[in-house]
Amino acid sequence: AERGGDGGRIRRQGDEKTRRQENETIVMVNSKTFREVIAWQKAHAFVLAFYKTKKYFPEDEKYALVPQFQRAAVSIAANIAEGYKKVSKADKLRFFNISQGSLEECRYYIILSHDVGYYPQNVANDMWAKIEEAAITLHSYCEAIKANKGITDEE
Repeated sequence: AERGGDGGRIRRQGDEKTRRQENETIVMVNSKTFREVIAWQKAHAFVLAFYKTKKYFPEDEKYALVPQFQRAAVSIAANIAEGYKKVSKADKLRFFNISQGSLEECRYYIILSHDVGYYPQNVANDMWAKIEEAAITLHSYCEAIKANKGITDEE
């Protein structure tokens, strides 16, 4: 775990809930829409959580950190949705990898928001828990796509 600028601690992978999730198996089912994909559901939950935290940012961040954080958060779920309909493994994984990049960007924004004093400890911990859930399920979803012999890279 890392220490914030105020000496606070943001809970990371060592917490009980995250450890249990890492050991769970994500079962792929034949979904009919991206909304049924657990990775998308967790990413969407993170986006909704971010929108609730916008009130913690000062006015001078309205055109700086807030829109960057918002764009990255929305990008996680949006790229899962877009990748869902792609036919080839390579195309699917390309979009999911963009989601993973946006997810990592959001991890930094959570740390930054806490360290500069915008997020109180409880908010930083909650956001961290939500992004961890999204990261774990997205990683599992990518691994399942890689292993799925029914999806080929042939167009």
